[in-house]
Amino acid sequence: MDYFLELFLGGLTRGSIYALIALGYTMVYGIIQLINFAHGEIYMIGAFVALIVAGICTIYGFAGISVLVLAAIAAIIYASAYGYTLEKIAYRPLRGAPRLSQLISAIGMSIFLQNYVLLAQTPDFLPFPSLIPEFAFMEPVAHIVGSSELVILMTTVITMILLTLLIKKTKIGKAMRATQQDMSMARLVGINVDRIISLTFVIGSALAAIGGVLVASYIGQVNFYIGFLAGVKAFTAAVLGGIGSVPGAVLGGLVLGWTESFAAGYVSSDYEDVFAFGLLVLILILRPAGLLGKARKQKV
Repeated sequence: MDYFLELFLGGLTRGSIYALIALGYTMVYGIIQLINFAHGEIYMIGAFVALIVAGICTIYGFAGISVLVLAAIAAIIYASAYGYTLEKIAYRPLRGAPRLSQLISAIGMSIFLQNYVLLAQTPDFLPFPSLIPEFAFMEPVAHIVGSSELVILMTTVITMILLTLLIKKTKIGKAMRATQQDMSMARLVGINVDRIISLTFVIGSALAAIGGVLVASYIGQVNFYIGFLAGVKAFTAAVLGGIGSVPGAVLGGLVLGWTESFAAGYVSSDYEDVFAFGLLVLILILRPAGLLGKARKQKV
């Protein structure tokens, strides 16, 4: 029973990580139907910024939760700026172009950002300090779940709730939904579509940065390639749950995390990806729109 609980909580943590990154994918796709394959690299850049800020804080004598807060704020600002710039330079000029052109641009930006960080930093893995302190109230269950897992899980839940409230209850969310349904009509009623799309990229990039900080602190290392691997898994989670759906991204991430965790624990870690992607194929055969996705007609 303890082993099952350990695998369950491990999958929950892993799935929460995928969900944090998948939320950025699903927001961008929900607005402009674009798969932003450079999203994983934004996550990676956020982790590197947090590493640099954490090192500076250590030099100046900061410690504890203050380092995590400062590193997270710096990562969010920096990653959001990258997301805004990425949308303005690489995607906005191609908004009326065929989908294939946008897809190629996204893949090109992913490769560019990978190599940019490779040249600016190092190809080697760098140690990342543990920024999440051990909470005293967690001591009785520390052998089952740690403070890092709790923070990652709570961050995912709070993020999903706040995003849902933003989309459903605010004027910005209403403008996002109008832009998603029909950009031309949204412009006619006075919505600044370009600003809404840029804001969507900024929010998605901020979520990726938060994920980068928490995951790097949890794993304990970072390098230029972590964004690609995490991005592929997060994209899979978004598709699994129903890309374009905020709750679907979270559910897809959790299902993917549990599948990998139980496959690694009861079968072999060599086959965890086989089970994960096999489940994706099975679900998409039965529900092509994903677990919580809604089928939509393509506009012509």
